[in-house]
Amino acid sequence: MTRALVHPPKARAGDKIAVLSPSFAAPGFAPAVHEQAMRRLAEVTGLVPVEYPTTRLLGATAEQRAADVNAAFADPDVRAIVASIGGEDQITVVPHLDPNVAAADPKPFLGTSDNTNLHQWLWSLGIASFYGGSTQVHLGPGPAVDPVHAASLRAALLDGGRLEVTDPGESEDVGIDWNDPRALTEYGDREPTEPWTWSGPERAVTGPTWGGCIEVLQWVLTAGRFREPPDALAGGVMLLETSEELLPAREVGWIVRALGERGLLAAVDAVLVARPPVSDFERRPDATERAALRAAQRDVVVEQVARYNPEAVVCVGIPFGHTRPQWILPHGGAVTVDGAARRVWADFA
Repeated sequence: MTRALVHPPKARAGDKIAVLSPSFAAPGFAPAVHEQAMRRLAEVTGLVPVEYPTTRLLGATAEQRAADVNAAFADPDVRAIVASIGGEDQITVVPHLDPNVAAADPKPFLGTSDNTNLHQWLWSLGIASFYGGSTQVHLGPGPAVDPVHAASLRAALLDGGRLEVTDPGESEDVGIDWNDPRALTEYGDREPTEPWTWSGPERAVTGPTWGGCIEVLQWVLTAGRFREPPDALAGGVMLLETSEELLPAREVGWIVRALGERGLLAAVDAVLVARPPVSDFERRPDATERAALRAAQRDVVVEQVARYNPEAVVCVGIPFGHTRPQWILPHGGAVTVDGAARRVWADFA
């Protein structure tokens, strides 16, 4: 990858971590889940969560939310930032962000889904981040924090190090409704995961990651906020995942095809594709159909990557993005994708 990225220094126990809502203010919608998430964030990391004016403010304007992001980067006592959740309009927040404050004091930023906008903004400034983490989804609900999430959360914020990305063996698309008291003590409807699917050459590649939620990547590209030539991703590992909007496989294929036409697929050495959500509170196909929907997404992505870059190592089914348990992965940091050993390693430096 031709762009050299700064890797922000790690926080230390006792430091402050900003908890922001740059998209949807889920903490204001379900405060009990949020408050449990804040307790667990402190317990798991030893950091001190700090809320901002729009963390719980439903309906906050783009300017108000951007002001909180700017304030968090500008505060020297805040040593890391995590988003409460994603949403669908963070693209309107980006024009109000101050690149100077982020560049002056880079900090680990964690978020998923609509936070792809912020990851791409930071990448454009030459700052690495971490794709994953949602306090409202992965810390607040359920009886405990999933071990793989806790391990990658600590690695991203505190410890660094190199961890093998493993399959936890079970997954859920959605948990229990946050306004149901059981959401604080019970997981959602979990089911066994399928083995990861590997394609492409049986070789090991290591490179910096780039990507995010494909729907949001499409918006970022349409808005002209990724202006680098394709070779800016040369030798990298592309991260692709789909959202709770449950896109049909053919639309997923269209977006991945567009990435191919843009030259981005040909530039990378590997592609990691997340286990996709295929159900929500209103739509819950039976187990056979859920498996078929996941397989359809897998097949169309594998087909499009092979079309534009048959030398890329591809692995589908990684537990990141819109799934739980969730691994947090580097965005701009190094990941090793070993198509021979069929293993994945992430460097959290």
